[in-house]
Amino acid sequence: MSLRDSYWKANLRLMVFCLVIWFVVSFLFGILLVDYLNTFRLGGYKLGFWFAQQGSIYTFVVLIFFYSWRMNKLDRKYGVNEE
Repeated sequence: MSLRDSYWKANLRLMVFCLVIWFVVSFLFGILLVDYLNTFRLGGYKLGFWFAQQGSIYTFVVLIFFYSWRMNKLDRKYGVNEE
């Protein structure tokens, strides 16, 4: 496998990982599992409501920074960084 293919495969793996986390937090926790999660409380709010209103946004912002950090590491590893 060429270096270019390995880089692209690692990038796709990272994107899929981030998208799965985002899906689980926003769709499963915020919509499908909201009734179960509402039995728990976080800061005075029902947990399902919190995930639907705040948790998915916080998770998305954290995933942006995580993706940027991991892509910088991948870029250095495969020699395609911009320095």
